[in-house]
Amino acid sequence: MEVLGQLLNTTLVFSTALIFAALGGIFSERSGVVNIGLEGLMMFGAFAAAVGGYYAQEAGMGEWAPWVGVLSAMAVGVIGSLIHAVASITFKADQTISGTVINFLAAGSTLYMVKLIFDGSGETPLIDGFSKVAIPGLSKIPVIGEGIFNSYPTTYLAIILVIVIYFVLFKTPFGLRLRAVGEHPSAADTLGVNVNKMRYIGVMLSGLLAGIGGATITLTTTGTFAHNTISGQGFIAIAAMIFGKWNPLGAFGAAVFFGLSQAIRNYVQLFEWSKSIPQEFIFMIPYVLTIIVLVSAVGRSSAPKALGEPYDPSKR
Repeated sequence: MEVLGQLLNTTLVFSTALIFAALGGIFSERSGVVNIGLEGLMMFGAFAAAVGGYYAQEAGMGEWAPWVGVLSAMAVGVIGSLIHAVASITFKADQTISGTVINFLAAGSTLYMVKLIFDGSGETPLIDGFSKVAIPGLSKIPVIGEGIFNSYPTTYLAIILVIVIYFVLFKTPFGLRLRAVGEHPSAADTLGVNVNKMRYIGVMLSGLLAGIGGATITLTTTGTFAHNTISGQGFIAIAAMIFGKWNPLGAFGAAVFFGLSQAIRNYVQLFEWSKSIPQEFIFMIPYVLTIIVLVSAVGRSSAPKALGEPYDPSKR
């Protein structure tokens, strides 16, 4: 029972960053803008959280230092997403290429900035991240208590946001407008909705949430930022978004599934028999499952109808 609780807890730890990034991707793609750049935005967030958290810690902010890191990640994530928004919405560049540029830009610029700020070092100094918070009473429940109610603050925040974002997307006028510009932008424009404004908001929210996702990895798992901190998590988040059919609840379930695959990968290494298996094969598990899930989702997931199509108000 204890092992099951620990496995569930580890699953949620690995899932949290994917949940944030997948939710961000939903905002962008529901508005009609493809966001392949989630990987890069997570990288920006992880870098900003490491640097912001480090300087806050040096300033003696104590337990507030990780939250400074999160705020830094949110700001830098939004700035990074604006590059994608300007290129793909204002200048109507190919959205896939623009997102790919974000990924390359993040990979190069963050490593350069780390070396510049920290005297040539390839990674940021180790910082104190978040500590787990046990919810009184609930954390004592067998399996579920250890697995869910003894987690990092970011995990609780991610679960709450899944519910909030579902409500916002499907139960509010803002959500209706956002979905409308991703399905029928001309019709939305005719009804007075500013299509490009809504798309800017969607892309910026994706940057904000992906930034938090990157920060989560830095502040709960690694404690530092290096070139391999994200290691494909943004692409797995895209797979979770697609497998979840651009729905916050579906994306949450898919993210937990991928988190479970990463948790199993870690637990497999504890067994003696795993030593006879090349380590590279064990580390492949989450990525192989991602490919299998994406292949199985072909033809079953229906993307927003105007996804990837630039909109020109003058031609409606």
